[in-house]
Amino acid sequence: MISLQDIELAQKKWGENVVQIGSLKNDLKASEKATDKMLNDLYAFDLGHVLFKPTKATKIQFRLNFEGAKSYFIGENSNYDEDNGFAFQPWIQVEFENASVIINEKSALAMGNYFFTDPKGAKVKVEYTFSYIRDSKGSLKINLHHSSFPFNDEAYFN
Repeated sequence: MISLQDIELAQKKWGENVVQIGSLKNDLKASEKATDKMLNDLYAFDLGHVLFKPTKATKIQFRLNFEGAKSYFIGENSNYDEDNGFAFQPWIQVEFENASVIINEKSALAMGNYFFTDPKGAKVKVEYTFSYIRDSKGSLKINLHHSSFPFNDEAYFN
């Protein structure tokens, strides 16, 4: 059974990985290796389909493979030319704030806001929905990642 503690630990690891990747932005090989490790450890690409809708993607909104997810975090992929490397902001902290969590026997869903802090202390609020499943070794992995900026009605109606 998946617990709330399992989800919170997976979220903590996710944030730490994004920060680590960003800290390596001047070393492409090291950042690529860290991104590969993050995607292998925290995402369920090895188990089947992963639905990945990153925050800052407009041309190719949905990344349904490892290559597309990797490009989102570190860029440098001509198949996804809009990607600048989200992790390369860089961010110094990522905090999750779960609005709600649904835990089932073999899966869990978490939805809420996460906050990305840049080196100057500015925070960016992003909405997320993650779905988690366990692999055969018992590790919790993401099989759905959807994130977006909060709706701005002023921008929409003006």
